[in-house]
This record gives sequence, structure tokens and C-alpha cells, in this order.
Amino acid sequence: MTDPKPARTDADLGRTLADFSVASEPGNERLAMETVAEAVRVLDVSGENLERLKTAVAEATMNAMEHGNHYRAELPVEVQVLVIGRDLAVRITDQGSGPPPKEDGDAPDLAAKLEGMQTPRGWGLFLIKSMVDEMNITGDEGHHTVELVVHLEPEGGK
Repeated sequence: MTDPKPARTDADLGRTLADFSVASEPGNERLAMETVAEAVRVLDVSGENLERLKTAVAEATMNAMEHGNHYRAELPVEVQVLVIGRDLAVRITDQGSGPPPKEDGDAPDLAAKLEGMQTPRGWGLFLIKSMVDEMNITGDEGHHTVELVVHLEPEGGK
């Protein structure tokens, strides 16, 4: 058994590739997605891995705008793109209050959704988690942060 990874702190930030915010308005998830994609061009993230990251960033940003900030344009969604060791981390923070969403909730049940036994919504965190190597959710009284982690290839490949 391996030791669990220690929690990341601000002292572990590593190299910042981008630090920006977008207004909580529909469509700005695309701006966040493209800004992150541009920031990671300096890394070896491309093809399917880049598309999966873009999808996760767009979905997490949309969730932050909708559920955290309730599409109040004056409440920004903050986005940080960092390299920490051999990991790429994208942190998406809203201004939401209350407990953060549960990242280990039940997987959506397609049959139950089609039969109307579950809401057709609720795919967001499930989708995000399947697009990246790790997803971590934290929060406090005034913020929720979804951290998307992609493990970068070591120098020279696998």
C-alpha cells in the first residue's frame, strides 16, 4: 500500500501557466476552455488528452457559473492553470456558499433517467471525473473549487 498524497497547499503551486476569471454568463465556459487550451500549449498535452481536458474545463466552469454563482455576471469564476511536479492542475473556483458538491456521488443511471425515475440532469461531475486523471472538490463558506488533474508524461515518454 502506498502512502496517500499529502493535501496540496498554496506553497505547492509550482508554475502558473494562467490565472484568469470569466463572468458567470452562459457561453463563457467556451472562453475558459479555449484560454486553458492556449495556456497548456507549452506542455505536451494534445489530441484526445487535450480534448478531454477542454471538455472537463468547460463542464466544470458551466457548473461553477450555474450552481455556484447562479449565473450572476458580477460573480466571477476564477481559473488557475498550474504545473505541480509532473501534474497539470486546473482549479475552477466559484463564489458559492454551502457544502461543496460530493465528488463520489452515485453514477447516473441511464435507464432510470430514460424512465423518468431520475432527473435528466446530473451528468456533470460524472463526466468531468471521467475526462481527467483526478478530480478534487473543496469548499468553504464562500467558495467551491473543482481541481482537475492530468498526469503529464515523464521526459522521454512512458
